[in-house]
Amino acid sequence: MIFKRKAEKYLYEWKDSPDHKPLILRGARQVGKTTLVRQFAQSYKHSILLNLEKLPDLTYFQVYDDVKTIIESLFLSHNISFNAIEDTLLFIDEIQESPKAIQLLRYFYEEFPELDVIAAGSLLEFAMAKVRSFPVGRVEYLYLYPLNFLEYLEAIEHHAALERLNEIPVKQFAHPILLEIFNRYAIIGGMPEVVKVLIEKDNLTDLSKVYGSIWGTYQNDVEKYASNETERKVIKYIMATAHLYIDQRIKFQNFGNSNYRSREVGEALRNLDDANIIRIIYPTTDVEIPIKPDIRKSPRLQFLDTGMVNHTLGIQSDMLGLKDLNTAYKGAIIPHLITQELISLNTINNKKPNFWVREKKQASSEVDLVFTYKDKIIPIEIKSGSFGTLKSLHQFVERSNHPYAVRLYAGEFKIERAKTPGGVPYLLMNLPYYLGTKIPEYIDYFVNNYKL
Repeated sequence: MIFKRKAEKYLYEWKDSPDHKPLILRGARQVGKTTLVRQFAQSYKHSILLNLEKLPDLTYFQVYDDVKTIIESLFLSHNISFNAIEDTLLFIDEIQESPKAIQLLRYFYEEFPELDVIAAGSLLEFAMAKVRSFPVGRVEYLYLYPLNFLEYLEAIEHHAALERLNEIPVKQFAHPILLEIFNRYAIIGGMPEVVKVLIEKDNLTDLSKVYGSIWGTYQNDVEKYASNETERKVIKYIMATAHLYIDQRIKFQNFGNSNYRSREVGEALRNLDDANIIRIIYPTTDVEIPIKPDIRKSPRLQFLDTGMVNHTLGIQSDMLGLKDLNTAYKGAIIPHLITQELISLNTINNKKPNFWVREKKQASSEVDLVFTYKDKIIPIEIKSGSFGTLKSLHQFVERSNHPYAVRLYAGEFKIERAKTPGGVPYLLMNLPYYLGTKIPEYIDYFVNNYKL
């Protein structure tokens, strides 16, 4: 089964660019990197698809030291005329298995710019540390994540829902259907293999083995993340317990009631962050641009996929009966998913979002997300309640240099004029949860069409 991915558009733009460099496709295991490139390879007359976890493919980089010989050997063994180099794609999958291959990417660009080269790997950050001379400035990057809601609608071929979701503003009559579909997506998540099995069998009970297999693969990779036995134990402990603390701010010291020290937990979490499995999301105290993460303050943890979290927590069956999923697992699931949706839009860079905090002895405030729009930082709260639940949002608005704020909830799209308890007027855009991937477009619509 082939899924249409947002990143595919970038691949064609890369191909059509006259000065493009070798492209490194990055992301965690099993998010669909190989499938995406194999599908894209069909747009070429010829393609050479290597997997460096296979010894015959790896041998090219072990035996030869110059790219000219490597390319000539590859073309010969794949029965491709060297004259067809301009209409050939070379795909080097699992390139992390050969630091030498990573280093040689610069010479592919410098000596054979007419050959299109894509590399992919899931543990590249660790392999890069072993590269003597990384090709800085000689490669481009593209990031891939689990399917977001837009890609999920493409996958299940609900084209009518996709058409309505792309209308700004969304029509009221579309709300119940879109929310119902989103709730199902929120329960299962966006791992391609999970979505594939769901489409083929349409039974949530069949997904348990798939989740277990994926998470087992990540756990088996612990050996590759860790540099020593202590770090290995800490990573295993974090992977076994971190899902219990989603949407909570955490301390490294004694994480999860353990006896591990701050330095040990910090190193382990940074390794998992590099592997794109568990991300460290830091807060900011800024209300004006630029947003600066404050690494001295307690962060939150963000898993690769919310469906994996739901499965690990054992709450998927309970979620089926909920009308507002923001009540699931103490309100932690939907904020986690909306953050995942925003992350999925960062295909050109791996930038993480931030949340906002104001910490005082008497009272503290915390806004779920902040979003940079031109010269403004827009606060985003994810709530199911009414204005009375927007205390932290009001704290931000009263310190901000603009009147715009956003709330995501289970209700319909609407824009309201409101006032903080301190009497500061502001504009509140209420977005249904299913518009998480459309936040940038809606903020643009909001700011350009509404004034106090």
